[in-house]
Amino acid sequence: MFGEGQVQQIATACEQNEAELVIVDGSLSAIQQRNLEEKTGRKVIDRTGLILEIFGERAATAEGRLQVELAHLDYQAGRLVRSWTHLERQRGGFGFLGGPGETQIEADRRMIRDRMARIRRELEQVRRTRGLHRDRREKAPWPVVALVGYTNAGKSTLFNRLTGADVMAEDLLFATLDPTMRAVRLPGVDKAILSDTVGFISDLPTQLVAAFRATLEEVTAADVIVHVRDIANPDSDQQKKQVIEVLAGLGLFAEEDEGGEPLIPIIEVWNKWDLLSPSRRAELAEAKAARSDETIVSLSALTGEGCDQLLETVDQMLTADARVCTFVLPMSDGQRIAFLHARGEVLSEETLEGESGEPELRIAVRLSERELGRFSAL
Repeated sequence: MFGEGQVQQIATACEQNEAELVIVDGSLSAIQQRNLEEKTGRKVIDRTGLILEIFGERAATAEGRLQVELAHLDYQAGRLVRSWTHLERQRGGFGFLGGPGETQIEADRRMIRDRMARIRRELEQVRRTRGLHRDRREKAPWPVVALVGYTNAGKSTLFNRLTGADVMAEDLLFATLDPTMRAVRLPGVDKAILSDTVGFISDLPTQLVAAFRATLEEVTAADVIVHVRDIANPDSDQQKKQVIEVLAGLGLFAEEDEGGEPLIPIIEVWNKWDLLSPSRRAELAEAKAARSDETIVSLSALTGEGCDQLLETVDQMLTADARVCTFVLPMSDGQRIAFLHARGEVLSEETLEGESGEPELRIAVRLSERELGRFSAL
């Protein structure tokens, strides 16, 4: 990966700048990492190691810490040979003559495998629990809207703006590791569940994709996906491509690659609109008009500009299949009347006198197919 001259330049730069750590923006094998450390006299970590360190700092829940530990153990399993000469020593075998026994490195690898197996069992239990929660939410009448996007695109800031929550939202990579859900009010469906998810990144290490699978599965159960982009970032188009690739890997497109139609409606949010110059805004407005087949909302999660439009767009998407129905119900049927008020858009109400002399309510309401099915089941 590095020639002898390049390694010498790195070592010289470390001496001149009194650097204690060398970070390589790429993957290093265990041997490459050890050789670089020997030549520079500094600790060396690669891209995967750096991401794991950041994840370890950010994990706030027991599940998040389990996911990070699993990824870290998977990463370290092949690197035990790095700087431990004692790991080649052998333990004695059983019996008088005994075999060569088990080397220290083999024992450590076995302990890592055992620990990884335990964590996977615990995460499998978490995945089953999540599945039960998803089933319960599907029985409940509220749709789920998932925020996805590249790391540091402003998902948590938008989440806080829309829900009034206080989720950690800072100018940091992977500020959010654990999915957070809050209720948000919408005009036509009364209430929806908004989910904030882990940020994506280019060349996400395979260990992390596997470890965070349970978290990412929350996206597959959403009714609408809101893809938040940092439109002020020069690499915004490349970041979008990376996010779409991750979504395609989760099976959210009709075809295996991102060229197919999304199976879940996607709204693309151009965030950080307030950071753009007037000329750049005009340029992007033209680009948005040319992409009439896509749903795009420009906004600033920080100032709130455009957030109302986003809520209206989400509402329209959730109620796209809605139709107007008229019901005549006894006034005493409080459960079903309350359901129509809470889950649909009431257009008109009229009190009538029923045949039995008891008052009835004629109510015209706009309901989605999903809500109509739930109402019929009451």
